[in-house]
Amino acid sequence: MNSPTMAVDRWAVILAGGDGMRLRSLTWRLMGDERPKQFCPVIGDRTLLEETWRRTALAVPADRTLVLVTRKHERFYAPTLEALAAQRRAVVQPENRGTAAGILYPVLRLAWLAPETSVAVFPSDHYFSDEPRFMAHVGMAFDALDVYPQRVVLLGIPPDTHEVEYGWIEGGDALPAAGVPALCRVRRFWEKPEPALAQMLRDRGCLWNSFVMVARVQALLALVRSAAPDFYDAFGRIRPALGTTSEAEAVRMLYAWLPSLDFSKDILSMRPGLLGLLRVRGVVWSDLGSLERVQRVRRHAEWRAERTLS
Repeated sequence: MNSPTMAVDRWAVILAGGDGMRLRSLTWRLMGDERPKQFCPVIGDRTLLEETWRRTALAVPADRTLVLVTRKHERFYAPTLEALAAQRRAVVQPENRGTAAGILYPVLRLAWLAPETSVAVFPSDHYFSDEPRFMAHVGMAFDALDVYPQRVVLLGIPPDTHEVEYGWIEGGDALPAAGVPALCRVRRFWEKPEPALAQMLRDRGCLWNSFVMVARVQALLALVRSAAPDFYDAFGRIRPALGTTSEAEAVRMLYAWLPSLDFSKDILSMRPGLLGLLRVRGVVWSDLGSLERVQRVRRHAEWRAERTLS
């Protein structure tokens, strides 16, 4: 597969605002404190945030990448952002209010900076066996927006287990697009299915939701507005303050009462007709959300390293 295409009209948002409670025992063992997993070297020598930043830079210029963080983690993220020379690209939320707020706030900031651009959204706790190949798929998703500018394209992973802790996506009819043969409609979402249902979904060709998504900024905002209009309108209160000295206080006041919404359950699954699904081929993927998955990924990484040396 060709290397991902670098384009200056593309931006990225890295989500690093979560609390990482499920891996707290591991992060204590690694670092001796309560820092979230994205600020730890869970796999290899670099932190997960550093790994995500480096991977994102394969397809999106570093100076066009925003990093969503949460204020209470400042002592953990500040050294990493300084090492990456990314302090000016931080979007700091006062509290963790779920993934919907964690995406909408930086995308609104991006709409203020570059309203006509496209954006890829990346969680900061993922493992990919072949990063260039995965990012080439991200490039394909960006290209698909030339044909389907109103759709939000999700990257789906072919499952290799009957995982019950992931979200699953059931694809629909193909969406023809030059250079993107694996693009289709989204029929519906299945969140954390029971084992028997997970088996059935795998047999039917459903994909894991990697939670990596690519869209025009305005299409992503339209999706949120359509699925959760009250939530979207609440964020309208901070628009006049974006880019001013009043932004931090306006966001603090908003988050003080803002409900916590899940982007997959409360936004994506509510409007499947606005989405597209791109099948990722030839990449082993894991969400590093449990000790079992971390151990599995470590074994896989060690196996790949041994094969490379042999």
